[in-house]
Amino acid sequence: MNYRQTFQTFGILIAVAQAQTGVKVSIVPGSSTLGDKAFSPNPVNVKVGDTVTWTNDDTQFHTVTSGSPGATGELGKVFDSKLSGPTALTTKGKTFSHKFTEKGEIPYFCQLHPTMLGKVVVS
Repeated sequence: MNYRQTFQTFGILIAVAQAQTGVKVSIVPGSSTLGDKAFSPNPVNVKVGDTVTWTNDDTQFHTVTSGSPGATGELGKVFDSKLSGPTALTTKGKTFSHKFTEKGEIPYFCQLHPTMLGKVVVS
C-alpha cells in the first residue's frame, strides 16, 4: 500500500468514527445508591438520529424511564425500558436501546431507585 492509499484508508476510518450513531451508557455497579453517578456517562450527549444503549452492569434490577420522579404525566413518554418484558433490565448484562429523533434535553431515572438520575442531551 502506498502513501496515498494509506492516507485514503485512514480518512475513511476517521469518517466512519465521526459518523458514530451508537452511544453506550453503563448502569454502574452499586448504582442504586449513587444518585446522578449511577449512569456513566451522565449526561450523555448525542445527535439527532443516534441510538443510546444502556447496559445494566449492576446486579440489581433497574429501569431507564424518561421523565422525572413524581412527574407522572411525562413518565416514559420518550422511552421506557419497563418493569417487565423483553426490554426490562432485570439482570446484569441486559441492554435497552432508544433512537433519538428530536433535539432536546431528556431527563430519565430508574423507577425502582428514583434517586438514580440521568440526562440525554440531543443536539
